[in-house]
Formats: sequence, structure tokens, C-alpha cells
Amino acid sequence: MIIPTVVSNSQKDLEKRIKKVSRYAKTLQLDVVDGQFANNKSFQFNFKLPKGLKYEAHLMVNQPEKWIEQHGKKVNKIIFHVEPVKNIPKIIKLIKSKRKKVGLALKPRTPVKKISRYLKQINQVTILTVNPGFYGSKFLPKPLEKIKQIKKINKKITVQVDGGMNPTTIPLAKRAGADTFCVGSYLQKSKDVKKSIKELKNALRN
Repeated sequence: MIIPTVVSNSQKDLEKRIKKVSRYAKTLQLDVVDGQFANNKSFQFNFKLPKGLKYEAHLMVNQPEKWIEQHGKKVNKIIFHVEPVKNIPKIIKLIKSKRKKVGLALKPRTPVKKISRYLKQINQVTILTVNPGFYGSKFLPKPLEKIKQIKKINKKITVQVDGGMNPTTIPLAKRAGADTFCVGSYLQKSKDVKKSIKELKNALRN
């Protein structure tokens, strides 16, 4: 599954970005950045989401519990980064208490052993193949090696690849065993989203 990602700092911009890609996807990912975990800010306002779609939030923040309490009810799945979190089970429990699906995210250099004990308690792992925070960052292939390690522990878990996805890189992620693919700048910067989606789907078939 191809999941378009959205970054935004205002309701007007958010609606424009969602409108651009929503016709071609059933699920969108909100890239939430606090300006501390990564040097950028996104979704740091009281946003409203259009109905009729599923949403997952990728929390690139130092204190995920704050965002979860404030906005968690708006989305279907919450993915948080383990690097800044001292009590991972506490955040997993909080998300489950909101009746949302749980995902853990790993920066490019974070090893699988950091999350191995939680892999049978959650729904998804998001592998970053770029350094987080901005659209259009350079694709890093080495993190794809984590997918096999994760599937070895829990073969049923969804593994998502996020970062630098385009028709050249998306087949690499598929061959490495990824289930879903987050696409940001390739679609948001596209002048013909329908054509770009078709190119991505064709690349996945090859």
C-alpha cells in the first residue's frame, strides 16, 4: 500500500495538501514534528481532518504523550519514535487505551534490538530511510536491512518504509520485505499526482 504523507503548519495548507492526494489513497499519514526531535515543525496547531479517509500520525516528537492526549482521537493509528522515550510500554499502553493501533518508528541508525521485546505487542514498525523532519531528504538504503530482522521476530507485523520513496527506491523497499510505503515530496511536489501514483505502482510491480 502507498500512503501519502502530509506536513503542515496551518489548516488552509493542510486542506490543500490533503486535497492534492486524497483521491488516490484511502489512508494518509500526518508527519508531526515538534521542532526539537527534528529541526522542523508540523501539526503544532489544533487541526481538523476531512472525513472519509483513514489517518495515521507519525510522531517525530520528544513527548508523544502530550500530542496523543490532545489529538490522538483524530487518527486511527499512532506511530511514535522510541529514541526520546524513556518508558516505551507506558506510551504503548496509552495508545491502546485510546483504542488506536500502535506503531513504533526507528531513525536510520536505531537498531532493531531497541524494540525487539515489543514487536508482539504492536501493529506496525516504521523504518526511516531518511533523517527525519523534512520532505525530500536523501534516501539511505542500509536501514532496509532491519525489515528481515523484524519479520524474524514477528512475521505478521506490518513493516512500513518512510523516506525518499520514488519509482527508483520503492522497489528496493519492496524487495527488502516492506508492506507499506510512505511517499511525501514525490507526490506533494508532483504536477500530476495521478501520473506519479501510476509510476510508483508500476515500479512496485516490477
